[in-house]
Amino acid sequence: MSVDVGTVTQFPATETRSSTTAAIAARTLDVTVAGLTLLVLIPVIAVTVLAVRLTSPGPVLFRQRRLGRGMRPFTVLKFRTMRADADSKLHQEYVRSLINADPEPHEHGELYKLVVDPRVTKVGRFLRSWSIDEVPQLINVLRGEMSLVGPRPVIEYEVEQYPDWYLQRFAVKPGMTGLWQVSGRNERTYEEMIRFDVEYAERRSLWLDLRILARTALVVMRRQGVA
Repeated sequence: MSVDVGTVTQFPATETRSSTTAAIAARTLDVTVAGLTLLVLIPVIAVTVLAVRLTSPGPVLFRQRRLGRGMRPFTVLKFRTMRADADSKLHQEYVRSLINADPEPHEHGELYKLVVDPRVTKVGRFLRSWSIDEVPQLINVLRGEMSLVGPRPVIEYEVEQYPDWYLQRFAVKPGMTGLWQVSGRNERTYEEMIRFDVEYAERRSLWLDLRILARTALVVMRRQGVA
């Protein structure tokens, strides 16, 4: 199946929230936590900027076009963990194998991430191991492009191979963490990841978001599923 990612798919106007009050509460949680976290992490951000800039030529931030709610494109932000001249073809082939249920890639590494990736810098490996590379996505949250909790924001070349039912994941904003990430992500197949995303889109609530955020903190501290 080929999907025209340039066309915005029509999804419910509300993000499966039971009421306007719940939606306002969720947005308030996003803005408050994202803003406070950015302030607290200023020292970490400053050190990271210096480390990336001094150890690898190229920009500090990595920008990539992703698809958000309703398949609307936006630019996701991360600290750069790869060489500036890194070729995306290696990752494209890897993801295609995952979507097509080829077991071999999953047997050799974490879902969606190549464990042995020659494009990743030494500093980048450290940033990934502690999820520090994703801190700039807090800006995406403040912009309203992402939420703290939601499905992983996907790249366009992934969606081109999606069966129809996968598209249900686009009924909500993508998130920095989600149900899949706290449910044994390195033990899951790509299809199982999508099922978690769809389940989250159907069940989403403020209480569920708070539970996922609490579990995410434990996952990061234990460094579970690091690449």
